[in-house]
Amino acid sequence: MKARSWLFVPADSEKKISRIGSTGADRYLLDLEDSVSIANKPGAREWAAAFLRESEVERERLWVRVNPVTGNEFERDLEAVMPAGPGGILLPKSRGPEDVQALAQRLDELEKRHGLPAGSTHIIALVTETPEALFTLGGYGACTHRLAGLSWGAEDLGSAIGASRWRDENGEWTPPFQVVRSLALFAAHAAGVPAIDTIYADFGDAEGLSDSLEQARRDGFSGKLAIHPAQVEAINRAFSPTQQEIERAKRIVELFDANPNAGVLEMDGQMLDRPHLLHAQRLLSSL
Repeated sequence: MKARSWLFVPADSEKKISRIGSTGADRYLLDLEDSVSIANKPGAREWAAAFLRESEVERERLWVRVNPVTGNEFERDLEAVMPAGPGGILLPKSRGPEDVQALAQRLDELEKRHGLPAGSTHIIALVTETPEALFTLGGYGACTHRLAGLSWGAEDLGSAIGASRWRDENGEWTPPFQVVRSLALFAAHAAGVPAIDTIYADFGDAEGLSDSLEQARRDGFSGKLAIHPAQVEAINRAFSPTQQEIERAKRIVELFDANPNAGVLEMDGQMLDRPHLLHAQRLLSSL
């Protein structure tokens, strides 16, 4: 099953860390960045590393959000958590493929030092949190084999450009952030990796989350970041194909298999061509 829900867990909270594995998230993001104060970062690193070493949760499900490559905390984060072998690293405020490449190079070195399988630590990058990052989005496809997804964010970018708000009175993204969201979506697909939608900040607004999820799946995202366990079930449900969708996809694939030389076929009164086949194959491969 593909990773649908990515739940942030502040790494300086023993209570919240202790709940990992019980909330149903596909991936957990032990957060050393925004949710942890400067004063608490050393302790958060220790908590994160200890949990990674001791947890019975599958390694591939336990990720760490480190601090940006441009700051002093980045190296301290990696030195602390890599001996414990996280499944992946979420890189915030990526300015472009060169930041991901810098992280990948450090992972090469640290995996070798600590006896971890080469290339086993994957990377997801948050690629829209600085203004300059928007002009580098087309280059992620060739930056590293470790890349496992791209996501985006509005809060840091909005603060960086002095935006007073990034959603309108109806809860919709304002025009600049609609553009940012779309660019991140296309950048992920151009790179051949999953596009992961940003957080829905109001975790008490179930209806708003549902609308956000419907739009995300409709547009081509395959998962979503979460800030609260209450959001996980809805995210998993939204990005899981229904049985009806699965059966239809199987029928499409079977139809084209039975007619290998056909370019266009008819099913249920609808004309189907290669894009429909590719969509059906992609859906089935995600199961």
